[in-house]
Amino acid sequence: MAVRASVTDVPHFSAHADASRIIDWPRGAPAPRTTYPVHGEPDAAAALRDRIDETLGWTAVVPRSGEHVLVR
Repeated sequence: MAVRASVTDVPHFSAHADASRIIDWPRGAPAPRTTYPVHGEPDAAAALRDRIDETLGWTAVVPRSGEHVLVR
C-alpha cells in the first residue's frame, strides 16, 4: 500500500508552555476528519485534545498507548 503522507517536525514546542503556539500553527489549515494529539504524557495529551476541540472546533482523539490508527 502506498503511503501518501508527509511528516513535519515542529521542534521546540511544549504542551504546557507553548499550547497557544501549537494551536496557532494549524489554525489556517482545513479541518481534518480527526486529529490525534500524541504529545507528552496522557494528561498533557488530553489537555491538548480539549484545547484543539474548544479552540479550533476539530474532533480530536488521544489514542491509547500502543493503539494503531488507520488514517484514510
